Amino acid sequence: MVIERVIELESVRVTNALREDIMLGRRLPGSRLIERDIAAELRVSRLPVREAIKALVGEGLVVKHPRTWAVVREFTIKDIRDFAEFREAIETLAWVLAAQRHDDHGAEVIRATYAREARAVAAGDIAAAQAASAKFHTTAVGLSGNDVLQELAESYVTRLRWLFGQFEDVEQMVEEHRVILDAFLARDVDALRELIPAHLAEGREAAERRLLARARGDG
Repeated sequence: MVIERVIELESVRVTNALREDIMLGRRLPGSRLIERDIAAELRVSRLPVREAIKALVGEGLVVKHPRTWAVVREFTIKDIRDFAEFREAIETLAWVLAAQRHDDHGAEVIRATYAREARAVAAGDIAAAQAASAKFHTTAVGLSGNDVLQELAESYVTRLRWLFGQFEDVEQMVEEHRVILDAFLARDVDALRELIPAHLAEGREAAERRLLARARGDG
């Protein structure tokens, strides 16, 4: 039991490390994840590495080729657009429900989440701003009071972080979030039904531009 627990803890650590490497671009799309190399780098056995890769396959960040190696997923324009369609349906509903149902505590929680994002933007910490931006969205889902929506959000939170990592104009993002927050606090669901799809479209377009730039070798 002790050995199993150690392996479990190590697999969590390896999963977190690999996920961050992918999110921050230290492991590029299409790059191979070789178990023995990762195990040596992180000073663990190959078993927790194998479990970590399996977890990241489940999160949609890694692709496992049958009888061969795993690679960091190369997202396509279609992947981005499919995800955007899903998010628009799920998150518009979540924001509307959260606006209708939140209490004073919920209002303070989302204000605090937005404040962290604004501070990160002011400090020029792009990575922290991107992470806080993703948290802003998942917080609203949590305030929707709908367990099914929350379960769905948990299934795509890693891809959500990846998507926000493609959006480098954090000043624009925090301003759009301020407008959304004002509508949320005012319980203006009609405004949210317009603001959320438009905001998500900005994120989709940014991800598409970044993907096309990489394909051209611009970055």
